[in-house]
Amino acid sequence: MEEELQEANELPSFAEIKGIVRRRRWQFLVPFFCGWALVWGASWLIHSTYRSGTLILIEQPSVPEKYVVSNIDSDIQQQLDSITQQILSRTRLLRIIDKLGLYPQDRKRKNPDDLVEKMRKDIEIELSHGDDKKLSAFNIYYASRDPKMAQLATAELANLFITENLEQRERRSESTTNFLEDQVDQARAKLAEQEARVRVFKDQHLGELPTQMQSNLQILAGLQNQVQANQDSLNRAKQQNTYLESLINQYRSMDRGSKSAEGGQVGLAEVDKELDQLKAQLADLTSHYTDKHPDVRKTKEQIARTEQMRARIVADMNSPANNSKPEPVAPTPLDPKSAPLLELESQLKANRLEITNREAEIKDEQNKILQYQGRLNMAPVMEQQFADITRDYDQSKANYESLLKKKNESEMSTDLEKTQQGEHFRMLDPPNLPVKPYKPNRLLLCGAGLAVGLVFGGGFAFGQEKLSGKIYSEREIKRLVPFEVIAEIPPIETLQEQSSHRRGAWLAGATAVVIVGFILLGSAITYLYG
Repeated sequence: MEEELQEANELPSFAEIKGIVRRRRWQFLVPFFCGWALVWGASWLIHSTYRSGTLILIEQPSVPEKYVVSNIDSDIQQQLDSITQQILSRTRLLRIIDKLGLYPQDRKRKNPDDLVEKMRKDIEIELSHGDDKKLSAFNIYYASRDPKMAQLATAELANLFITENLEQRERRSESTTNFLEDQVDQARAKLAEQEARVRVFKDQHLGELPTQMQSNLQILAGLQNQVQANQDSLNRAKQQNTYLESLINQYRSMDRGSKSAEGGQVGLAEVDKELDQLKAQLADLTSHYTDKHPDVRKTKEQIARTEQMRARIVADMNSPANNSKPEPVAPTPLDPKSAPLLELESQLKANRLEITNREAEIKDEQNKILQYQGRLNMAPVMEQQFADITRDYDQSKANYESLLKKKNESEMSTDLEKTQQGEHFRMLDPPNLPVKPYKPNRLLLCGAGLAVGLVFGGGFAFGQEKLSGKIYSEREIKRLVPFEVIAEIPPIETLQEQSSHRRGAWLAGATAVVIVGFILLGSAITYLYG
């Protein structure tokens, strides 16, 4: 049983196939030619479709990015998808259809939506990537029954891609710039508000700012030194006041008589003593201050006045009236209008004025010392408040400067886009005028017709062979009877049958040559005009 199944599934040998072809040559040639002719003829009944294409190159910015940074998203793939969606929209495609008069026959029986869908199927966009996997170019194809119309539609689509890319980049760049300008205006207003707060704080706390603490310390030290100097001057003035008052009292208690000489000698001794004190005071002052110091200059003036007063006293003592013997008259009081007394009274008056001025200066300076000490005591509080204000100001200033820099860079990028020096599309090859149809591929259909003819011819020949009921091989006999074949009787033909077979073979060969010629001629026509 298994052997029978194996024999049944066994493929025919080459000799058997050759015999079948020889016996069934007409049943093979006629269906083979008809199958090929049917497919080849059908290929010429299909409407020819022509496709025009163009290459769009994505050019990089003419200015290096390190000089002008683009303010547009650099994902060209996403940008191209957005442009494609806009161009393939219903409104854009209907505008192209009306402008170029596409699909004149389909307009009568199809609505606008069907026309738009048909045009979308006729458009093909093919992307081209570089070695770095980045989009570098893309092809635009459009298919139509009219080659001239295919060229015009492709050119229109290419111009739309180029124009839309430029307009879209310019709009996005301007939008970014306008946004940054608004942000800069807001940051500038906020910065001005912070500057006003800092200015008001400085005006309200003038002299109490943390930046002025060092100068306050220096001023406080200077005031303390000045108070000490004024206190020393006040002590000296008070000592001089006591001395002048005692000297004036001595002059007033003297008589004009014989005691005048003694009084003059006493007055001269006091003046010399005061002169020595003033010179000692001057030496002490010059060791600490320069000659332009007020105390040094004032002491020199007092020495000069004291020397003048001493000179007058000496002159009075050496006058003739004082050298003559005094008459024995009753003593009279000293003249209150005498020059030494007037000089002493003048010095006393100046001394008292100096004491008053020194005390006022000391009081004023002490008040200032208290004021500056108060400022120094408030320094930590002022420093914290000033830090809070300046912190907000510094943040606002940094934000404003950052936004201003970004706005300036965005403006340069916008100018770059407006002058078409940024990343843009450029048509590398203009749309071609197609000569041969893109669809159908008649040469391919011609080859497919040969395959169909072989299937038809082979199937018809093998079918006739099986339906004839005749046995032509040992294998077929073994399938019918369970005996071994002892011998085979060759076919016995008459001369007439042999002659008939030869004529049939020559006729079949000539027919096969004619069929091959027709197939070659059809293939040549398809190659040249298909």
